[in-house]
This record gives sequence, structure tokens and C-alpha cells, in this order.
Amino acid sequence: MPTNVIMPQMGESITEGTLVRWTRKVGERIEKDEILFEIATDKVDAEIPSPASGVLLEILVPEGQTVPIETVVARLGSAQEAATPVASPAPTASSVPATPPTLAAPAAAPAPASPPQGSPSSEAGLEELRRTRSSPLVRRMAARHGADLTQLQGSGLSGRVTKKDFLAWLEARDAAPGPPSAASEQGTTPEVPEGLLEPFSPMRRSIARHMVASRDTSVHVTTVFEVDFTRVARLRRRHKEEYARRGLSLTFMPFILKAVTQALQEHPKLNASVEGEALRHHPNVNLGVAVALDWGLVVPVVKRAEDLSLSGLARAVADLSSRARAKKLSPEDLQQGTFTITNPGVFGSLFGTPILNQPQVGILCVGAIRKRVVVLDEEEETLGVRSMACLALSFDHRVIDGSDGDRFMARVRDLLENFPEEAI
Repeated sequence: MPTNVIMPQMGESITEGTLVRWTRKVGERIEKDEILFEIATDKVDAEIPSPASGVLLEILVPEGQTVPIETVVARLGSAQEAATPVASPAPTASSVPATPPTLAAPAAAPAPASPPQGSPSSEAGLEELRRTRSSPLVRRMAARHGADLTQLQGSGLSGRVTKKDFLAWLEARDAAPGPPSAASEQGTTPEVPEGLLEPFSPMRRSIARHMVASRDTSVHVTTVFEVDFTRVARLRRRHKEEYARRGLSLTFMPFILKAVTQALQEHPKLNASVEGEALRHHPNVNLGVAVALDWGLVVPVVKRAEDLSLSGLARAVADLSSRARAKKLSPEDLQQGTFTITNPGVFGSLFGTPILNQPQVGILCVGAIRKRVVVLDEEEETLGVRSMACLALSFDHRVIDGSDGDRFMARVRDLLENFPEEAI
């Protein structure tokens, strides 16, 4: 009996997923636990392993389609079952060779109308119908640029022209030499085409919804503290080779996580979340660490940070970041956060005013750590070069007063500027 492959539920709040990519074509064999397809949800992108070994008999959900959880997306079976013809839907983009879009040969003379159902002409007409009915976005792009989709070879469902196909064709057309246009011969300026419209990905839709909801929910206030990282920088230089021998990269982030964890334990109101008109105090410090990806942003969580040493924090951050970029995070990796840290400083930002990750009441933004000339002694008016950075705390002013936020930040600054070497 064939084995059904279903759209998995990647977390209790997730009700649907978008099938992004198949790794096998119909008729190809796959072993159990090998990656069969890739999905995108509101929470995370993930690679889904095959539930069994066998041959991919049918692909029921094409790439790019969003379906509810528990939907059967494919069927696996034995080689004997693969040899038995089965009625299956049209092939997906994964079963069409990925060739660059090119202009097709000139269209042949019209075929006789209404051929008998099931005849080769009928099947060809169905394929042509599917191919020319590209997405509304691609049809609008084609109309804007005066292109005939029937003259393009696509890589989508039944040869459909996808957005990627059309953009590649457009780039090739514009790069090819051609006769001057009538507008250029007359000395007039050609009409400037409108910009391309890029639909939101599932992850981008989720980020947009959460950011708007957070702004509509919490009263955001941001306080910015300047912190001297010189001692941390020296400790890092002194111990980074030792960490490297243990397979760890000693960045500034574990030091920050360590200081924030201790400060949150001393100021528990910041390690809390809002529930209605009450504040839920959390017994553990679960730090969400924002990870920027090429396709969006995720915030995996370092659980029970208070139980981890500096090396343990370094290992946890490296593991979560690596799995985020490899699309190996589980829904549990993104849940139960009690406080969030984001680090735009790696891109050169001096500081930011981040939006709260609901229902948390605090989020810390780490700016770029740079050497600057600062006043070392105001009375003596002596100057020195120090490694400085701005840390910005956004907090929910409904439950956190300015004095609470500033005391917390002053403690974080003190812990970083006087970081104990024995903690390394």
C-alpha cells in the first residue's frame, strides 16, 4: 500500500504551510529520513524528511501552493507500484527540467476545434491552457512589457511561466542588441515601466502581522545606554584561541547574554509577559536571539540561560544560528521566550528602537562595538581609546516604568564593564 506524505503541523498555532520545493521527481527513490520537501510557515522554514523509504509515486501539491496541515501532499510506494500507471495530477515544477526561459518556435496553425476528449490534441490543448494561465502577477508583468506568454518556455506547473522565468526572459531580452525603438528615433523619452510587485512570503506576512499587532498593543518606550566593552574585548582576545580549540567561536554575544541573564534575575519585572491586565513572572530566563536570514528573520530561544556558563551560551547561540540558516529549527526552538536580544550592530548600526516580541515586555538592541576616543577622567580631562557601543532597551510602558528600565540597563552596563574573568 502506498504511504501518504502529509503537510506537518509545525507548532500548535500553525494551521497551514506553503510547499516551497520538492527534492525528488516522480519516479525517483528516496530513503527514510532523507529530505523530501521544504515548507514555509508563519513561524519557520523547514526541510521535511521522508516518512518511509520508497519511490515517489505522486506529487499532489505543487511547489508554491499553500495547504492546511494534515493535507496529503504526495504518496510513496514500491518500485512495483511505481510501474503501475496511476491517475495523478499534472506534474509540478520539480518534475519539469529547470531550463532557462527562451522564446518558443512560432505558433503553428490553429488546431481543429473541440477534438475528442482524451485524444492527443485534447491533452496538448489542456497543457497549453495550464501553461498560459500563469499567476495574475506574471500576466500583469507580461501585459506591462508587451510579452506573449504563449511564446515563452516556462519551468512551472505544466510549463507555466513563473515570475522567475519571466524576469530571466526580460533580463535576456533587455541585454540583447536590437534595432532602435521608434521613440529613440524620434528623440522622445520612452515610457518608464512600473516597478515589479513582489508578494509577501509566509514568513514576511507573519513578521508584518506581529509587528503591527505589537505596536497596537504595547506602549513602546526606548532608553539608550552607552557601554564600555573594552574589558570584554580584552577578555575575548585572551580566550578566543582556547575556545576555538573546543570548537567554539567566542563572540561578544555570549558576554551580553550572560550579563542580561543576571540582570533579569535581579530585575524580574523585565523577565515577564503581559496576560490581560496581569503580569506573568517567569521562573526561568529564556533568551530569544534574533537571527537575520536571507529570506527573513527568526528568533530562536536559548532555554534556561541562567543554568548556562559562558561557553554554554556560546555553544547554544552557535547551534541555534546554524540550524536557523540550515532551516533545521523545530517549532519548540522558537517558543517560550521571556526576553529578546537583537544585534543589528553586526551590520554597522549604532543603535535601534526595536519592537517588542509579544507578549514580552522587553527587548534589547545591541549596536556596533567600535573603538572611539572618550573622556577617561573628567577632572583630569584625560582621553583614551575605548571599545564603545550603545545598548537600547525598548520596554512596555504599560507595566515597566522608566526607572525600572534604566535600573536594569545600568546593571547590564555594570556587569559588562566589570566582567569577571573567572566566569570565562
